[in-house]
Amino acid sequence: MSLRLRLTLLYTSILGGVLLVFGILVYTLITVTLLDSIDSRLSTASQQLIDRLRVTSADQFDPRSVASYQPTENLLFQVWDMKGNLQLTRPVGLLNALDENGLGVGQAFYSSKTVSGDRIRVLSVPLKTSRGPVGVLQVGLSLALVDVVQRTLIGILVLLTIILMLLVGLSTWFLTRQALAPLATVTEVATRITQADDLSRRIPASKAGGDEVGKLILAFNDTLERLENLFNTQRRFTADVSHELRTPLTVIKGEVGLMRLTGSVDEESIGNIEREVDRLTRLVGDLLLLSQAESGRLMLDMAEVDLDTVLLEVYQQARTLAGDKVTVSLSEIDQVHIIGDRDRLKQVLLNLAANAIQYSPAGKSVTLGLQRADEQVKLFVQDTGPGISPKDLPHIFDRFFRAERSRKRSSSSGFGLGLSIADWIVKKHNGRIEVSSEEGQGTLFTVWLPLTQPEAKK
Repeated sequence: MSLRLRLTLLYTSILGGVLLVFGILVYTLITVTLLDSIDSRLSTASQQLIDRLRVTSADQFDPRSVASYQPTENLLFQVWDMKGNLQLTRPVGLLNALDENGLGVGQAFYSSKTVSGDRIRVLSVPLKTSRGPVGVLQVGLSLALVDVVQRTLIGILVLLTIILMLLVGLSTWFLTRQALAPLATVTEVATRITQADDLSRRIPASKAGGDEVGKLILAFNDTLERLENLFNTQRRFTADVSHELRTPLTVIKGEVGLMRLTGSVDEESIGNIEREVDRLTRLVGDLLLLSQAESGRLMLDMAEVDLDTVLLEVYQQARTLAGDKVTVSLSEIDQVHIIGDRDRLKQVLLNLAANAIQYSPAGKSVTLGLQRADEQVKLFVQDTGPGISPKDLPHIFDRFFRAERSRKRSSSSGFGLGLSIADWIVKKHNGRIEVSSEEGQGTLFTVWLPLTQPEAKK
């Protein structure tokens, strides 16, 4: 069953239910009003008869007392004595009690009865004199008018209900067609995307109104855009991985072919193979780390960290890595404690320091530092290398991006994954990495982390 049909049936059913309740209320109200009117007339007529009735000393009713009584409408009445004998009746041939139950109630009692095939309303009133109860007066009026009104009212209500339900059903059917038309467009676009694998398609913005369907269209277009960006990123990622794998595999294959051709094991070839295998191992390790990070399976071992101690360790390793090529120094270092993953934070600093050393020309310097800054910790790595061009700065944290694309890659070159990993680690510590650079002047990487005092730890 389509959504359009379900909405039409739902709205029509709701209207039918409302009209049913309304009809019952109207029917009940009119019926009660008519019965109250008849009961009032019966009460008035009974009082007029009681005022006229006369009882003899033998507790017999005198028929002459009511002989001249002329009711204004077709009124039925009977007078019964205490022994259940009919004393007076009009019309004359009405011998059976209008209401058998009313004869013994002992108080004024209204009821609806059927007499000779006609429904009547009956009022039974006990008659008393100073000597005690002497009988029962029963007066009745026909309910024919009430029955006619009830039947007419039911017919009108049923007819109006059917007409209104049909009108609402047809209106809802056509209105929902217009309202749900954008959903049909969404379905069509989604089907075309599935069939053609074309994520560039979008639902026309003109079909997106300000209602829920319009918001759905905007959200759908946004989802398509995100998916398109994701798939494009995945394609680029696959292409970059293929490119990175091709170079070391080509070197390994060339070296193995050379050794097979010469028929001897060359130490230089073995060394080249080992270096390329190490490069592949690092690449696989970085890719696995990123995959675990994005899937949420990489957990951080959060604990209290002496950040100044970590920086000193990185400083010593950076000096070893730099050798005689670059001068590594500490500008300032404060004693700072934070909550974080010690190994991952050290990985970030080592990556930044290694990049600074790698891309700094011989004779230049690299400076490390650690400072408190209000409620934050500032870690920085500054070099005096060639710097990064303004067009490359927005992309340095992208995967496989290297600002030295035009340069010849050395055996120790990275894969453009280190900064992506560092950025993820810092963000997981609720921090951020900032970079500023001028070509020919050097580059400054600044890591900001929230400061947590040891005594605040619980």
